[in-house]
Amino acid sequence: MAALAALAGCNQTSRMHTGSIGPSPAASASATALRGEKPLSEMSAEELAGAVRAYGARYDGNPKDKDNGLAFASALQMTGRNDQSLAVMQQMAIAHPNDRDVLSAYGKALAAAGDLPKALETVRRAQTPDRPDWRLLSAEGAILDQLGQPQKARVLYEKALVIQPSEPSILSNLGMSYLLANDLPKAESYLSRAVAQPGADARVRQNLALVMGLQGRFDEAERTASAVLSPEEAKANVVYLRQMLSQKNTWSELAAEDRG
Repeated sequence: MAALAALAGCNQTSRMHTGSIGPSPAASASATALRGEKPLSEMSAEELAGAVRAYGARYDGNPKDKDNGLAFASALQMTGRNDQSLAVMQQMAIAHPNDRDVLSAYGKALAAAGDLPKALETVRRAQTPDRPDWRLLSAEGAILDQLGQPQKARVLYEKALVIQPSEPSILSNLGMSYLLANDLPKAESYLSRAVAQPGADARVRQNLALVMGLQGRFDEAERTASAVLSPEEAKANVVYLRQMLSQKNTWSELAAEDRG
């Protein structure tokens, strides 16, 4: 997703987030439980930095603690420190080799670090056909999307929705799948459904704002992003998006480059 990452920028708090694979639900839940406050995806850059320091200190004291390890790796990913996040998850996988939450988060850390084939292998290894986990199905689909296999990815998303109907993270991944294929109306349809569901996080709304902006509806994109970002950050996103779309590469060229 090199082109998409370039389009969205690296700072999660000031650029629209386009990744199909976010922090694992287990990691997010662990992080929220440990802090007793808002999810990582809704934190400012300063708050995320504080979370990284707190989880890091706990990790140094007990590197085998599952909940803190997942939360630490997730926070590192949110701040762009993907290599360090992967190193933490490698230690978690050694300490908890058969734990599906750990293997799922490990697969996502591998994907975030760019090792998509190994990520796919890890997520598939965590899955059990007799008791399929919808989170793993959705994660596998997101990896396949990044490997340029959208049809296979969408089959997995649909299977995940059978198990967990109307789950916003699955709908969001479906929307991002169509965004990668440059089918913006269909991407918006799924992302709008995702945003309307209870439990939809800030990244889903930012993805919807991105799709609106890519269709030239900048005012609407800014209003949508303002629900989860400060007015200044939402405006900065739209200004950035306008600049990107006015440059030589069109969105279609960026998407084609990304698939290549």
